[in-house]
Amino acid sequence: MDSLYVLPLNIMPLETTALHGARLIKNHRLEGVIELFSEENTGSGQIRVDDLPDHFQWKEGMAHPDLQILIRLAPLPSYDVYSLRRSLRDLGIALGDDSSLQLSEGKNKELTAYMSSFTLPLIKQIYGGDDLEVTNFKDLVGLFKDPDVKKAIGKLKTMAEKLNIQLDQIPRFLEDYGDIFLSLSYYRNCLDRLQPLLENFVQSMNDIKKNYKIKQDKTLLSEAAKIEKLMVGLVEFLQRLFQDFDNQTQDLWDNLSAERFEQVKKLISDYHTTIGGVLCGLTVKMNAWVSRYPNPRTGSPIGKGEFIMTDMRQGAATIREMATNHAR
Repeated sequence: MDSLYVLPLNIMPLETTALHGARLIKNHRLEGVIELFSEENTGSGQIRVDDLPDHFQWKEGMAHPDLQILIRLAPLPSYDVYSLRRSLRDLGIALGDDSSLQLSEGKNKELTAYMSSFTLPLIKQIYGGDDLEVTNFKDLVGLFKDPDVKKAIGKLKTMAEKLNIQLDQIPRFLEDYGDIFLSLSYYRNCLDRLQPLLENFVQSMNDIKKNYKIKQDKTLLSEAAKIEKLMVGLVEFLQRLFQDFDNQTQDLWDNLSAERFEQVKKLISDYHTTIGGVLCGLTVKMNAWVSRYPNPRTGSPIGKGEFIMTDMRQGAATIREMATNHAR
């Protein structure tokens, strides 16, 4: 559940037992396909969603209820938990256990450093300092459920008044606060993991453009330049978004109110699908490139050019449209 581009199907309300161990994944071309198995020695066994009726010999054919769910899930721009919460609600797909749409405990711990910029303002506001040990947001919520610093009670009451809620509702507010900013921390973590892959790609592009044979292929040169510009531009788009969210968060604590919190919460959650989709597309593309060319010196310039014209180009316009459409 920590992935942008992998959706374990065991959390979905599917009837076919064989699908419970399968995954919905984004392939190199950003198509949603069913991965029935994945082994280091045998590779990945993938099948198109439309081919499932024949594969499983469903007597209902295309009308099978599992297919009706999967054909709606496959085109989603991202399979991360935050995008999925919104998408599943919009699609009317109910899960038996909504708690499955949570990051793993390991990922939560990994995001602790990212969350500090959101937890420290809270700690300072309530306790007046930042010397308390908080390893994850659950610790912080627990701290406010049972505060052992007497002076914090008065400040908590002040916060409750600003938020127009009862004192005992503060923990719920903190859980909402934690979840919305955990989503930002998760996406930032994904972007940070993407950066070295993008640097590899950009360096490879520089080498490709210097190659004598490729210089003669104006179409390939133009396409490579477009892909590079798109990938770099999308990362810059995300960086600008995160900076805007930082500004909004600072303003939230400068002017704390229930209305202001709801505005910030809605602003960020409205961007979940866009951010998740752009990050998913970028990550799949950069993973595909680095898997094939682990460092810029790997592979021939001609081979890289062919890969750009096939796998890298496929679906690139879809990523651009996601960012462009939300910007409008």
